[in-house]
Amino acid sequence: MSEAVAVAVAERFEELYGDRPEGVWAAPGRVNLIGEHTDYNDGFVMPFALPHVTVAAVSRREDGVLRLHSADIEGGVMELRVDDLAPESDRNWTAYPAGVVWALREAGHPVTGADVHLTSTVPSGAGLSSSAALEVVVALALNDLFELGLKGWQLARLCQRAENVYVGAPTGIMDQTASACCEAGHALFLDTRDLSQKQIPFDLAAEGMRLLVVDTQVKHAHSDGEYGKRRAGCEKGADLLGVNALRDVPYAELDAALERLGDEEEVRRLVRHVVTEDERVERVVSLLESGDTRAIGPVLIEGHASLRDDFRISCPELDLVVDTALMAGALGARMTGGGFGGSAIVLAEAADVDTITKAVQEAFAAANFTAPRVFEAVPAAGARRLS
Repeated sequence: MSEAVAVAVAERFEELYGDRPEGVWAAPGRVNLIGEHTDYNDGFVMPFALPHVTVAAVSRREDGVLRLHSADIEGGVMELRVDDLAPESDRNWTAYPAGVVWALREAGHPVTGADVHLTSTVPSGAGLSSSAALEVVVALALNDLFELGLKGWQLARLCQRAENVYVGAPTGIMDQTASACCEAGHALFLDTRDLSQKQIPFDLAAEGMRLLVVDTQVKHAHSDGEYGKRRAGCEKGADLLGVNALRDVPYAELDAALERLGDEEEVRRLVRHVVTEDERVERVVSLLESGDTRAIGPVLIEGHASLRDDFRISCPELDLVVDTALMAGALGARMTGGGFGGSAIVLAEAADVDTITKAVQEAFAAANFTAPRVFEAVPAAGARRLS
């Protein structure tokens, strides 16, 4: 993130609010390498931060007023009162930063208002956690300005609460933790039950490989009903199996667990995905730590098949990316994110990137799909103060 961007955001803040901001902060979007829909099942995930960030210029207020402005959304400054913030009272983009203020105050932190100006390069609706980046950057700024002393994982918890309760989207903890805690050049092996973390070196360029993100341009919304149905189905499966969460179903005992679920076919599929996905995360960690990076390709392919066939959250555009990339020589590919649209990731030899990109673009054109956006994902730094 260049100093010029921080300066430009601060200058726009001054135009809006009449004074320089007290600081400028950034928080990244993320790509999840493996571990999809395991986070709200107390399972394992492995995201890494993207160079794409949401940037916030922020100053404190002491009069109970929260003023919000986004450079990326039409409209002027939105003004709210912190005492009036209430869950699911706001269906606009402002629910995300307002929800963070609400969550901080509900937890007893003395946030008395703020002026906020935001801009972002994280693609919205692409499965790259634009909402988490927005939440985390506001939380980090307020943590610093009000000297709350909260650590990254604590900010992530509060941001998740903001999205779950204030916004009304039943997301897990992965996205906010990735944005708050990832390190450049690493993927984050995260246990979502206790939030224990391990930074796993992930430097594909040094090994002659690349990871592409293919944004299908098919928009999704986590607060829509299908995501919630999957989560409710997983909770039903855990209840029927007598465990606290599907994380507690051992991979070695999966067949027996599925047998116990009887004719609950939909629940069986959800349980099978979550239990096998947790095992895939552990397998990828082992492969990366042993230096066998190329061998993660088949694991990504397995993950996509599970999301497509068991969790049933893929779509024709995502399947086309995966199938086309593999036919063009990719080492592995899968959809990433919440599903029903968004992005896929493609692991490829560096020499094959252009061929794969062209093949995907031509396949989309032939299918009369909107042209996809393709870019390289390089593990970047987590949330931080810029100035």
